[in-house]
Amino acid sequence: MDDLVRVRRVYDPPEDGDGTRVLVDRLWPRGLSKERAAIDVWLKDITPSDELRSWYHQDRSGARHDTFVDRYRTELDDPAHTEAVDRLAGIVRAGGPVTLITAVKDVADSHVPVLVDHLQHVMKRT
Repeated sequence: MDDLVRVRRVYDPPEDGDGTRVLVDRLWPRGLSKERAAIDVWLKDITPSDELRSWYHQDRSGARHDTFVDRYRTELDDPAHTEAVDRLAGIVRAGGPVTLITAVKDVADSHVPVLVDHLQHVMKRT
């Protein structure tokens, strides 16, 4: 799946190899037009809940990261998120590369790696 799904920041210019560009942030990126972002699909409901996101960002030390990962994984399995997860899995199954687009500065310390890992498990199950 690594060759089918990649992650990029929305502020980087689109590339020919991006394939389907899926925004995986709840909020639209600041200062960016829809044309410049070149987003094909926006999956707001695949992101952490507002409550979880706010809780995680209250402590920038990183001490909450492991708990955030566990709580977000739990959220991804709840009905509020499964439809969006299934939609993303369908986009990946449809073929061609899929690029998950985010505005976060530190992608490695965000919800995106958790989402990619969850997607890999979903794709293996079905």
